[in-house]
Amino acid sequence: MKAITIPEFGDADVLRLDDVEAPEPGPGQVSIDVDYAGANFAEVLYRRGIADVPLPFVPGIEVSGRIRALGAGVEGLRVGEPVAALTIVDGGGYAEVAVTSAGLVAPLNGLDPKVAAGVPSNSTTAFLVLDRLARIAPGERVLVHAAAGGVGSQLVQAARLLGAGTVVGTVGSEAKVQTVRDLGVEHVVLRDELPGRVAELTAENGFDIIADMVGGPARRASLDALAQFGRLVVMGNASGSDDVPLSPNELWLTNKTVSGFNLAAFSALYPAEAGRALRRAVAAVASGDLRVAVEEMPLEKAAEAHRRIESGTTTGKLVLAVRP
Repeated sequence: MKAITIPEFGDADVLRLDDVEAPEPGPGQVSIDVDYAGANFAEVLYRRGIADVPLPFVPGIEVSGRIRALGAGVEGLRVGEPVAALTIVDGGGYAEVAVTSAGLVAPLNGLDPKVAAGVPSNSTTAFLVLDRLARIAPGERVLVHAAAGGVGSQLVQAARLLGAGTVVGTVGSEAKVQTVRDLGVEHVVLRDELPGRVAELTAENGFDIIADMVGGPARRASLDALAQFGRLVVMGNASGSDDVPLSPNELWLTNKTVSGFNLAAFSALYPAEAGRALRRAVAAVASGDLRVAVEEMPLEKAAEAHRRIESGTTTGKLVLAVRP
């Protein structure tokens, strides 16, 4: 089969289109004939060598396509069925055939496969972060950094869907403000301006939930912007900044909580729960409760997709057309 591989760690130019052996499903797994694969910052981390993966490695944490074969013991799915799937535990999505746990698969039920490829990672993460980890309550004030990006755009919409009162999105440039407003977010601010606007945006109370995948100055500003009993969820460090020192005594004295969320680790330990969240996400997008804006690129342009993701100029989701 054709697949994009990482033969060595480095910049986007190391990505190579190769002929490799198609994988077969083991017990409890399915193989998928891939139509589209989502392109994510996680795959950039694999390529850079920040995540520990064996080389050569086929990246790709999410796909849409059709069930190719069922491993022993798999029930409730059928060969040929259109599905979306998380391939995040072992990778392999940038390929004509991918294998994953049957529990990390969701039937499309009519959802466009191109849109579906942008759902498994970001939309699933949004529900798990807000509901499972932050335990959002009706009326709470939610701040989402990088709100024009793939996961940020899902978080601001899911927050509304789950009953948030005030939803605020931050962006890195004026060019992205309208993109977030088009998602129904009334309050969109430049990240650098956040510290001076917290009181205005939250009636001086601070935010109950903040999702931060940016790091650096945004993380420090987030800690300061939390309300009493506020929850900061750390989801990445896209800025590449040094780690932000955190004082447990500060958390104790201010009644604040900081937690982390990593979808790969969660899916490996709790595949059944991750699968339920995935199916919930697919249903929300299929019904129109969540919108996923996707832009298609051919599989052989994976290096270009990575460069665009690294530039920080993308909005919404890039998907790679494998066999559209």
